[in-house]
Amino acid sequence: MAASSLESPELSLRAIDKQAGGENFPVASLLAPRRARPHLRAIYGFARLVDSIGDQVEGDRLGLLDQLEHELDASYRGSARTPHMQRLQATIEEKNLPREPFERLIEANRIDQRKDRYETWEEVRWYCRHSADPVGRLVLGVYGKLGEPELVSMSDSVCTGLQLVNFLQDPPRDLALGRVYLPIEDLKRFDVRRRELAGPGNDRFRSLMRFEAERAVDLLAPGIELGQELRGRIGTSVALFARGGLAALDALEDANWDVFTGRPSPSKWTFAQLTIRQLINR
Repeated sequence: MAASSLESPELSLRAIDKQAGGENFPVASLLAPRRARPHLRAIYGFARLVDSIGDQVEGDRLGLLDQLEHELDASYRGSARTPHMQRLQATIEEKNLPREPFERLIEANRIDQRKDRYETWEEVRWYCRHSADPVGRLVLGVYGKLGEPELVSMSDSVCTGLQLVNFLQDPPRDLALGRVYLPIEDLKRFDVRRRELAGPGNDRFRSLMRFEAERAVDLLAPGIELGQELRGRIGTSVALFARGGLAALDALEDANWDVFTGRPSPSKWTFAQLTIRQLINR
């Protein structure tokens, strides 16, 4: 059934929160201070809602994104209508969050409706500045750290690294959506054809994946220092995002880069071990 409004069942607060429930962001957020968790859920719920509109709903996606932007306007006026935005409005007001990161998340999904490939790594990085980095900046905003440029720079690097990890986990899914997020220049470097991103996999594809994984490791590396700078439960929860990304890369390598028979990702036990280790070492 085509979605015609932000109040469609597939975009309900319950549906979006259910989709988000098993992902790394909300799991890691359980380590955050209790007072911060509702705000983190509101931010991540918004990001998940935007992605669902851009990827999953049928019908006029650009129209729905416009509706969402109007609701964002209303949230900053204190007059949000939908449950998602009413929840987010409370966070915006209490934490005095800037509007730009939310606008960038909406724009990322507009980009998805008109752009299906990225020629260079710089183009991919530009996309991540819209699709990924804003979430980290909003998290820093919840903790009152958005005015510290060094922390923002580290957060941007980690968020782009996590986005790249997602791209490495999902080439077949992304191709089914008509998109290629891995740089075309890198596909050419390893002589990988676009259609080969659907499988079944070969040595050239695996070489491409290793190359991109090394890039992701470098991007995720500042996450540990970021956690140390933030300290306490805040730092512990933020550092866990980076450790989760590194664990996902390990899972990809353990699967010999086979993203066609399943989506390699850390097990719940692996994530539990990471959590315990992070708590011990904080």
